[in-house]
Amino acid sequence: MARMICAAARTAPKGRSMDLLTTAIVDGEEKDRLAERMRHIGKRDGLAFFERDAGNVSQAQLIILFGNKNQPLGLPKCGYCGFDSCQELKRAGGVCAFNSGDLGIAIGSAVSRAADLRIDNRILYTAGKAALELGLLGEDIALAYGLPLSITGKNPFFDRK
Repeated sequence: MARMICAAARTAPKGRSMDLLTTAIVDGEEKDRLAERMRHIGKRDGLAFFERDAGNVSQAQLIILFGNKNQPLGLPKCGYCGFDSCQELKRAGGVCAFNSGDLGIAIGSAVSRAADLRIDNRILYTAGKAALELGLLGEDIALAYGLPLSITGKNPFFDRK
């Protein structure tokens, strides 16, 4: 089922048909390492919600990571990123608006497929941040989110404290 969810993300529409998406299905010790990094970030940066989300990742059977490369699409006179050109964006180390938009569309397609399969899930920016710090998706990935999946009698991602 996780591979079906990844397939839904892969086939989502993309700007200029450029496929910059990376997915990874993470479980076992690697999932535990991700949750531990989330706890570490929470303590290090004083962000309790990272620790709360780490508990959700620990409860999940697995987590799917979604990442996108930051590769400006080279659209003339776009400016959606706040810069006058893709060259300016690159010099400043900014993020292409189409890259982040495409990642959002892919994740939306993925969670729709998870819902079709009746799998409890929640999109976590916190897991993506930890995955980036651990290099789980590769060095060329600039944006990431996590999608923990759970098939239990009670949705662990609903009543969160």
